[in-house]
This record gives sequence, structure tokens and C-alpha cells, in this order.
Amino acid sequence: MQTTRSTRTVAAATAIAALAAAAALVGCASPASAPAADYDAELAAMMKASFHDRGIATVDRLVQDASDAACSQAMGQPLPAALAERLQQEAAATVRPPADGRYIGDWRAGEKLAQNGRGMTWTDKSAAPADNGANCYNCHQLAPQEISFGTIGPSLYGYGKQRGVTDLASATAKPIIEYTWAKLYNAKSYNACSGMPRFGAHRLLDDRQMADVMALLLDPQSPVNR
Repeated sequence: MQTTRSTRTVAAATAIAALAAAAALVGCASPASAPAADYDAELAAMMKASFHDRGIATVDRLVQDASDAACSQAMGQPLPAALAERLQQEAAATVRPPADGRYIGDWRAGEKLAQNGRGMTWTDKSAAPADNGANCYNCHQLAPQEISFGTIGPSLYGYGKQRGVTDLASATAKPIIEYTWAKLYNAKSYNACSGMPRFGAHRLLDDRQMADVMALLLDPQSPVNR
């Protein structure tokens, strides 16, 4: 009985060793014989197969522009300086001043836009900017009276006050006003991988709405700066 068990044990060990050797050979051979998987292509195909047009939400939203593609490939790491600079310059070239020259609107209307998260979903009937909100509180703190706000973006409480804006018509306020407009219009002008909506470049808000959000951020009478 002991001899039989020993024989079986040896036979089993030999079989296991043979299987292990075969697996090792297959493992060694597979990198040379099998082409490397193109995961980017597989992901793109999966996304294309998983989504379809519905209402105003169409699959062309899945198409990445140059900055989105570069930032996706970077996977959270900084872009090469030359690439980041080129993408930011391209974004800056899309920025347009308000058609009527009016950068500052009504902060009260701006607060309503900041609170409004509606727009651009498949249930919305129109993609017109007038039907969209700015949804600012989803990512930022603004007026101190609103205690429900996101933190993915920096606090904007005191935005104008901290930058010394006391007179919106002054020469000293002009560069801050123009910077803020450009940031709202296309945030990638200053950060190639910014996740902030490109309100002007993507026609999410019109000039009047953007001027109202500007007022919320910069007007000394706005609760943001009180």
C-alpha cells in the first residue's frame, strides 16, 4: 500500500512538473507570437457600440479634440511643456470678447445661472445657450449663503475682492476682467487639461449669460465679494 501511494505521488508530481514546463513554454512564446492589444482602439469601439444618439445628446460628444486626447493619454501626469503651451495657445485663439463690449452684467442673474444645473442632457428640448445653466456651485463655493457646493474646483468666494477689484470701470480692473472672461470662455487657455466647461467656445452660455456670471464673480456688490 505504501509503495502504491509513493508511486502515485511521484507520478502526480511528474505530471504537474510537465504541465508547469509546458505552461512556461507557452508563456515565453506568447509575447512573440501574439500581437500587442490596442486597448485604445478597443475602448473606442466599446464606447461607440455602447452609446447612441438620444434627443440633443449625440454620439459626436465622444469625439475628443486635441487637448482632450492629449490629456487622456497623459493619465493625470503633466503634459510636456511645449505641448501644453501649444494647446493653450490654440484654446486662447478661440476666445472672443463680448459682441457688445459689455463684460459685466447683473450679478443677480449670475447667481441664478450659478444655481442652475440644467442643460445639454438628452431630456432637454434645446441645446440653445439660453436654455442652459452655468452650474457653478457643482464645483465651486461662491456666495457664503449657499452651503451646498462642490469642491472639485477652488473656492471662488471673495474672487473679485481678493484681486483688488473695487471699481469695475478702472484701468486696474481691466486685466482681471479680461482674464476672467477668457477663463469662462475657454478655460484651456490657461490650463490645457482643465476640466472646466468651455462656456463660450462650446456655446454653452451666450455673451449675456457670461456677463452675468462675470458680475457674480467681480461686482463689489455681489455676495461673492461682500
